[in-house]
Order: sequence, then structure tokens, then C-alpha cells
Amino acid sequence: MTRVTSGDAAGQVPSARRQNGGMAHLGLVSLLVREYDEAIDFYVGGLGFELVEDTARPDGSRWVVVRPAGARETALLLARPSTAEQRARVGDQTGGRVGLFLYTEDFARDHARMVAAGVRFLEEPRHEAYGSVAVFVDLYGNRWDLLQPAA
Repeated sequence: MTRVTSGDAAGQVPSARRQNGGMAHLGLVSLLVREYDEAIDFYVGGLGFELVEDTARPDGSRWVVVRPAGARETALLLARPSTAEQRARVGDQTGGRVGLFLYTEDFARDHARMVAAGVRFLEEPRHEAYGSVAVFVDLYGNRWDLLQPAA
């Protein structure tokens, strides 16, 4: 059963600002990574993201933020685990299902660039009613969709 309460099927909610007093976008999503530098290499080199911030913190951790090139709202906070429980979740933060959706305006271009950079796709591109899509995994095994929504 599909239930859309507001906005469109692509998840956009144009009236969100009016409904909740300005809380209009998700700023950061935390993603557990084994090591900062290998994660930066993958997200920047493999996915074409930009490094927004890499700041050392007094406790020895770092505040590392990456985002798709050109994006201005949502970004990833690459977080090194601090407990055994967190370490066990690296690569499996969504229980094995696709948990992150990378939107593109040119699926063929970005798919080809990512394949050339060594990104591992789990399937051939599909063309569905909602758009072009292919599932890939990040450096740790988290599943992502590369998605170009239908016009």
C-alpha cells in the first residue's frame, strides 16, 4: 500500500516550511565508517562527493562531512565508531536493505563514472516507472540506489 500524505511521490514536500516553522530539510546523516581517510577516498574519489569539512576534535575523532558535488542541503557525517556495538554496525546500518538514495540528473553519465572509479554495482541499471535506478554498495557494504527520477 502506498500512502502519500503531502508532496509528490519523489518525497518532496513543498509545504514543509509552512507546516513546521522552517524545519525544511535534513542537514546531516551520520554514517559509520572504519577509518576517516579511506571513507573520504571512497566518497570523494569514487562517488564524486566534495569534502565539506575535516576538523580534528580534542577526543581524537574528526568531524568529517561530505556531500554530493553541488548539493547544498543534506550531507553525510562520516563517523568512526566509538563502541563495539557501533563497530558491529559498520556496513549494515539499515539491516541489509537500501538505505541511502543518491539522486542524479544524468544516470548514464554518473553510472559510467562510478563504474570506472571502481564502485561495485549489485545489478544492471533498471528503468522503472519512477525512473532509472541501480543498487550499489559503498566501501563498507551499505546499499545505495543511484536514481534518476522519471521526468
